[in-house]
Amino acid sequence: MPYRRLPNTDQTRLSALQNAVQRASESDFNDQVLSYKTLNEAQRFLMQFENQVSQYHTNFASRVSANKQYRHVVQTARMYISHFIQVFNMTVMRGEIRKEMKELYKLEVDSHILPDLSSEEDLLVWGQNIIDGEQERVSMGGAPIYNPAIAKVKVHYEIFKEHYENQKVHRKTSSRVSEDLSDLRAKADELILDIWNQVEGHYKDCLPYQRLRNCQAYGVIYYYRTGEKHLSAETDREIQRQIDSQPTIQWSE
Repeated sequence: MPYRRLPNTDQTRLSALQNAVQRASESDFNDQVLSYKTLNEAQRFLMQFENQVSQYHTNFASRVSANKQYRHVVQTARMYISHFIQVFNMTVMRGEIRKEMKELYKLEVDSHILPDLSSEEDLLVWGQNIIDGEQERVSMGGAPIYNPAIAKVKVHYEIFKEHYENQKVHRKTSSRVSEDLSDLRAKADELILDIWNQVEGHYKDCLPYQRLRNCQAYGVIYYYRTGEKHLSAETDREIQRQIDSQPTIQWSE
């Protein structure tokens, strides 16, 4: 007899539960394989599990789409912030702006090296630093930087900031959905194991191939070991012939 193995994907879990519920629901009242309690629990749980799996995939697809757009927004914001700082540094190097003004932007006065903009958190900090610094310097009578103008930088920075907050919400939602589904997977495995035990117990007296077919109809998943002979209708016929060939014992009074 091949060995059984519990499903290891959401789709195979759903399939196992759907097969069991459908088969049990179609059975005659006097030929019930599953207990009423188990069938009722499986029916209720199946709806919950289907909804959660659907929600997970919907959320995943939405997150993939949002991530693609978000990467573009981050790249654009990084480009504008980086470009503005480079132009500002060159203006200072030409002597058009006093280097002390760099303090308004929280930039090192004696360095023209770009600050680290590799992370999203760095972009949030430095984007706000240069927006505040430029606005304060211009309010003191300084000529604004152009190409890019701070207004253009601010537009892309605000777009990035909005998407950044949305991504945090997406991640939080995804984490919650994943945790909820993980809990349901454990419950699904527990329920499937109970169903399969009842099914195999019900058909335990059947011939091997018939037992295999009956259990598979309820969603039980079997695997053959390497080199193991596959069961077939002929397997059962051979066993039946052997049984029929056994001599009948006659009891004398």
